[in-house]
Amino acid sequence: MWEPLTQPAIWGVIWTALGETLTMVFVAGVATVIIGLALGVLLWAGARGGILPKWLDGVVNVVLSWIIVNITRSIPYAILMLALIPFTRLIVGTSLGPMAASVSLTIGTVPFFARLVEAALREVDRGKLDAAAVMGSSRWQLVSKVALPEARPALVAAITTTVVTLVGYSAMAGLIGGGGLGRLAYNYGYQRFEVGIMLVVLVIMIVLVQLIQFIGDRLTRLVDHR
Repeated sequence: MWEPLTQPAIWGVIWTALGETLTMVFVAGVATVIIGLALGVLLWAGARGGILPKWLDGVVNVVLSWIIVNITRSIPYAILMLALIPFTRLIVGTSLGPMAASVSLTIGTVPFFARLVEAALREVDRGKLDAAAVMGSSRWQLVSKVALPEARPALVAAITTTVVTLVGYSAMAGLIGGGGLGRLAYNYGYQRFEVGIMLVVLVIMIVLVQLIQFIGDRLTRLVDHR
């Protein structure tokens, strides 16, 4: 069971797979935070009683909430990956490799993160928003100076949860050409019945998730000044 692990070459394959997984998680994570944060703010601002004009509420609820977020979240990620292969080829020129997998990872995770952002902003004390509005703050200032700073601990926790989710999704992405630890586990652990390599991959995944969660928890406490 452990004999393949005594070969130096196999460790080179393992570290390469880990690098591919980290690339997918990093690229998709950055894109998800940027796009999902903007989308989550719009969902919060356009909800009933939000800070956007009332005539925009319907547009936000129908277009963003139902069509983009809810429908995308309803599609299992494994199916979404396959459906996005033509779009991925259009964006990055190939459907193979970590960068290609990052496209489906981003699209699959953005709606999830956007809902977490919306939920975090809903927890902000309405009195602080009303007080800032009375003092003449613009809608942009209400978001950037009040809502986002007040929701910072919840947003950091949301980012942590999303990155952990991306680690799991990246393993599935590896099965259709994304590479990474998921592909390594499939090639060696399933097709070749190399149990030792499978266990090493599992340990690496567990350590990676625990490290992300530990850093996220520490940052959450660091930015929480309540």
